[in-house]
Amino acid sequence: MSGIVDVVLEDPRWESAGLEAMGVKIFAAIADHVSLPTDTQAVVMGCADARIAELNAQFRGKPSPTNVLSWPSEDRSAQTVGGHPQPPSDPELGDIALAFETCEREAKEQGKSFDAHVTHLYLHGLLHLLGFDHIENADAELMEQTEVAVLAKLGYSNPYENAVSQ
Repeated sequence: MSGIVDVVLEDPRWESAGLEAMGVKIFAAIADHVSLPTDTQAVVMGCADARIAELNAQFRGKPSPTNVLSWPSEDRSAQTVGGHPQPPSDPELGDIALAFETCEREAKEQGKSFDAHVTHLYLHGLLHLLGFDHIENADAELMEQTEVAVLAKLGYSNPYENAVSQ
């Protein structure tokens, strides 16, 4: 199983990040955890902090940059707190936006490679598209466990254990 990733680069600094290949690897690694149609697809936009701040203000009422935003094409959230999200009925999962400066700054602050941090955030956004959430503790635990397991399959260590204390 592999996903189809449509990449939109609004900021040329993303060109060397390999967002399309990264997405295909993430889709393949997540297949053991979530039932996905074989033609699953998502759109990923690599942008600058200014653009993601506009989007954050427009969609969340927060006029500041953030690392990742996601817009699922349908509500796939679990029916019970801590439960697994609903399988997608539509192979078009939705859209993800990643902000270059924030991702770069956070990677440095946390002592991680840019690639490892962006892979984690990309996966985080994709899990949101799949109905995962972290508002309730039980949901956050499931999402974090899934992130850690998928990142391990991709050869990355637990991002929550390796973060540098702020």
